[in-house]
Amino acid sequence: SESLVVCDVAEDLVEKLRKFRFRKETNNAAIIMKIDKDKQLVVLDEEHEGISPDELKDELPERQPRYPSCAAEKTFIVYSYKYQHDDGRVSYPLCFIFSSPVGCKPEQQMMYAGSKNKLVQTAELTKVFEIRNTEDLTEEWLREKLGFFH
Repeated sequence: SESLVVCDVAEDLVEKLRKFRFRKETNNAAIIMKIDKDKQLVVLDEEHEGISPDELKDELPERQPRYPSCAAEKTFIVYSYKYQHDDGRVSYPLCFIFSSPVGCKPEQQMMYAGSKNKLVQTAELTKVFEIRNTEDLTEEWLREKLGFFH
């Protein structure tokens, strides 16, 4: 049986996540990451500023898979979201979203699953959500998930 491969987080990505955590901007922003299988590293894929959950959904690689072995690509996202509370307060929670579409090879699923925890620990994130279908990534879904953290 194959041993579980847990990928390290690229040094420049660790630094980028640290800066992202303390960013001063008040718009929504996202860092999209993927695994470089050859280097066994979690690396930066894309960065977005001023992106809504619905726009973010359109950036995710479900529609054009890059790997023929996989119907849809798995992705890690750290998302800074401007959250308006019912009482009028505004907060900017950092959300970790693991897009884990069905239809990937078990080896790839294990690599991502094992690396997810390492990445969450490295980025010191507490709001960790998983989606199976990128269509589920909507403002309503995110607000509902964040509602549990009041």
